[in-house]
Amino acid sequence: MSETIKILVVDDEPDVEALITQKFRKEIRKGNMVFVFAHDGQHALEVLEKEPEVLMVLSDINMPRMDGLTLLTHLEEHHNELKTVVVSAYGDMENIRTAMNRGAFDFVTKPIQFSDLETTIKKTLSHLEGFKELQRQRSEAKLAQKTLSRFFSPSVAQAILTNDNQLMPSGEKRTATFLFTDLAGFTKLVEATEPKVTVELLNDYIEGIANIIFRHNGTVMKVIGDAINGVFGAPLDLPDHAGVAVVCALEIDDFAEKFREEWKTRGVALGVTRIGINTGEAIIGNFGGKSFFDYTAYGDSVNVAARLEAANKLLGTRLCVSDTVRKTALEFHGRPSGKLMLNGKTECITCFEPQSQHIANSSNMNAYCTAFAKLSNGEADARQAFAALIATLPDDPLTLLHLQRALGGATDTVVDATGSK
Repeated sequence: MSETIKILVVDDEPDVEALITQKFRKEIRKGNMVFVFAHDGQHALEVLEKEPEVLMVLSDINMPRMDGLTLLTHLEEHHNELKTVVVSAYGDMENIRTAMNRGAFDFVTKPIQFSDLETTIKKTLSHLEGFKELQRQRSEAKLAQKTLSRFFSPSVAQAILTNDNQLMPSGEKRTATFLFTDLAGFTKLVEATEPKVTVELLNDYIEGIANIIFRHNGTVMKVIGDAINGVFGAPLDLPDHAGVAVVCALEIDDFAEKFREEWKTRGVALGVTRIGINTGEAIIGNFGGKSFFDYTAYGDSVNVAARLEAANKLLGTRLCVSDTVRKTALEFHGRPSGKLMLNGKTECITCFEPQSQHIANSSNMNAYCTAFAKLSNGEADARQAFAALIATLPDDPLTLLHLQRALGGATDTVVDATGSK
């Protein structure tokens, strides 16, 4: 060990201090070792209060006031990071056995052979160094887990820590489900709100959404302002990642709406949270190099999820998922939103609004799906079918959207979302 080692020697014999100082004078002169001395166990405890740098205790057993065995009990209770070597008369195995049971690391016998003592000290310090290294590694592991918990669910973070190759710069192509959220109008809200209020609001909002993603074993890849980008099915496989992402999105939507109501009572008018989801292939991994951790994904599937989030503004909805999500999920409930024309795509993407099973199976939603199918097939009575829904769904955004389109002469469900941002 390169640092100076401080050792406490506890012995009531008056010549011990001189002998120790003489025998280890070279190590003391070089600054490798420092010895402090106590005359009994009680004195040793007082010395330890003043000398917190002590790493090792060398203690006699038979001493007045407080003997070495009693001292060991106190050290085990209040200074268990220290390593203690006891000194006992040759053949006094009963006391030696008791000392070891009370936490002594090793022992030497009287009369002391200083070559033996030197070997024992080195062995003890070597063990202590290994113990300190283990503590350092555990501390680093806790810090790493705390850092990873900002991005991954606890179960995923633990799995990554057990396989540190997951932390290395790398990337792999895999199929996963990508989720994007955005809080409408937040930039303007920030400009009109006190910084203290903005910080509280944003922290609670992001933490709430991130915790929902984590509960569903998703990964938070990016947090940019109020926008959150998550992935399901990476870095670890997640059965039914598409279905899990949809359930997660519905829970986020419920949280966000309640969050809006809560802040409305405090005089802050929040916009809606829009969510887009897509399933597909992407290159996913840590692209931050060796010194920076940036777990993210690249690919068209990721871009589509982001554009579906933006398309909600045009559709008037809060949730928009692709047909690949619907087809990949083991169970899906919802209604068709339209065939969206997106930037960078040559073909339209059929999209859906996920709903709870109860709402999706309601008579109103069945009537909507019937009207949507008529419009999709170019049937002449599609306009009347949507108009009939206004009585029971007067504020439904998709009903209003497609009715307006039908009134304008549309004979399909293709919606131009290339301008959505």
